[in-house]
Amino acid sequence: MPESALDVQAMLAGRAALLRDACERGVAYLDGVTDRPVAPGKAAVNGLLDLGFPLPDRGLGGGQALRLLDEIGSAATVASNGPRYFGFVTGGALPTAVAASWLSAAWDQNAALRVMSPVAARCDEVAIGWIADLLGLPGDAAGGFVTGATMANATCLAAARDAMLTRAGWDAASQGLVGSPPVTVVVGAEVHATIRKALGIIGLGRDRAIVLPADSQGRIEPRDLPDLAGPAIVCLQAGNVNTGASDPFGPLIEWAQKYRAWVHVDGAFGLWAAGSPVTRAQLTFVELADSWATDCHKWLNTTYDCGLAMVSDSGTLRRAMEATASYLPGAEAEAMGLTPQSSQRARGVEVWAVLASLGRDGVAELVDRCCRLARRFADGMRTAGLDVLNDVVLNQVLISFGPAERTDSVIAAVQDEGTCWCGPTTWQGHRAMRVSVSGWSTTEDDVDRSIAAVRACALQAT
Repeated sequence: MPESALDVQAMLAGRAALLRDACERGVAYLDGVTDRPVAPGKAAVNGLLDLGFPLPDRGLGGGQALRLLDEIGSAATVASNGPRYFGFVTGGALPTAVAASWLSAAWDQNAALRVMSPVAARCDEVAIGWIADLLGLPGDAAGGFVTGATMANATCLAAARDAMLTRAGWDAASQGLVGSPPVTVVVGAEVHATIRKALGIIGLGRDRAIVLPADSQGRIEPRDLPDLAGPAIVCLQAGNVNTGASDPFGPLIEWAQKYRAWVHVDGAFGLWAAGSPVTRAQLTFVELADSWATDCHKWLNTTYDCGLAMVSDSGTLRRAMEATASYLPGAEAEAMGLTPQSSQRARGVEVWAVLASLGRDGVAELVDRCCRLARRFADGMRTAGLDVLNDVVLNQVLISFGPAERTDSVIAAVQDEGTCWCGPTTWQGHRAMRVSVSGWSTTEDDVDRSIAAVRACALQAT
């Protein structure tokens, strides 16, 4: 322990050993994540109370703090980066992602401005260009990395709001919404909660939207579409969070464009289906939208947190996210001028590394394999006589075990048993277990082990 908590020379002398210790502990954790129960045990969770000691006057030092964090904290993690975590469309971080995040953390770059980090700025622009090319989006679209799809949706919808009101003669960025013309928002009946949250954040209201009916898979039905008057935003979905189905973009975008409405696509995980020739047809015409939101920490399997907001017109996004000051020359063309945040971690470094390591074929295989394993999971459930409630078109599977009480009981038993982790959902009035196959390391054996565990829990609940 250094003589002082801020003994710079002692910290510098011990830095290499501390970082190597952290690396060894991290590798040991990852080496064990495949074979441990997915959810932490009660003893490990209760052990977290030991982290709550009174803040000491004399610090523990880096080595002791890291040891306690590992010994107490590692056992209390959820193995969401393991091969049998099927909850919340959570991807497990690829080894390249982890390695790049460690290197990027050592760099400790603020990606807000190019002058603060030339490497972060370059990785951002290259990675965003690669993603646009990979997913078939306009090559001149502007984008920025944010925390996740919630903030990506809010960023895009703020740009949409400002653009639509500007067309109506109102400057929302400078004058706000008080007294502005009303903005009509259209969503589907199965719109994701993050869209409603984003609408609340940007002042358009969570519950004001016109709601269009959806079919049995959650897709907006493109019939009897209403007339739109004045500023309007239409929110579509790539990859329903329960079924994986996507809205029919062609007829819906054609209808929206008839009224000069802005079209936004919430594609938190489903947008990545465009990265595979096998699933790309499900997103036909998605490139005709005006903005898109997605996550990299889901199907691309980067570390948390990493989302992406993209807008077809760069000027519209920059005007909505403008940040000017005498000490920020040219900030409108920088990362902080394309997203809500100013200071920000260098998320693009990790995305660049993952895309460079996988290539176009690797991304396609990641998408295809997850979809193939989801179908295998569904087939195993059907063979066991259980009901699969959705058409398995991507990586999502919905399983019913009968009445709601029994379904919840089976899900609780599956989570407690520990072989895999699946969460509950309610789909069009039916209680179900939701399986999201999103991780790079999941194998056929992992799916088969999970099927056996779920079937055993279901039999015990009979």
